[in-house]
Amino acid sequence: MTTRMMTLVGLILVAAFSRLIPHPVNFTAVSAMALFGGAYLSKKQSLIVPIAALLLSDLALGFHSTMIFVYLAFSLIVVLGWGLKDQKSVFKLGTFSLVSSSLFFLISNFGVWLMEGFYAPTWQGLVTCFVAAIPFFQNQLAGDLMFTAVMFGGFELAKRMLPQLAVSPLK
Repeated sequence: MTTRMMTLVGLILVAAFSRLIPHPVNFTAVSAMALFGGAYLSKKQSLIVPIAALLLSDLALGFHSTMIFVYLAFSLIVVLGWGLKDQKSVFKLGTFSLVSSSLFFLISNFGVWLMEGFYAPTWQGLVTCFVAAIPFFQNQLAGDLMFTAVMFGGFELAKRMLPQLAVSPLK
């Protein structure tokens, strides 16, 4: 395993395990981790490494009935990250981070509405579910933007200091 690959996997693992330390609700590195994996790993690796890291952290946190929706959203964010392989401008990273937050919000809360039985199985129940989730979305947006900046910015800075990290056989 190359120094670059070890560094990328290490950053993804640190992001996944940051879920295990105290943090404000929904202020996590999950979406940033998915975007980062999609942007820097090969397509196959990006679907394995971040998902495996998320699964490891879920082993500690516990499983729930909406996990399929969480993993679906996470996988789609990885695929979205593929669009960052060639250009990682601040504008594009910010935009992709906001799209990731929205995608995760919509899919995961649809899962809560569908699976948890907290809300009526009607259009109004779905709307109520989404409205109830809005306060959590604020932290998610802030966390996604911050952790995207930290992960991508940190790795780009590290590439300047350690040239072996800049060499990528992947596309």
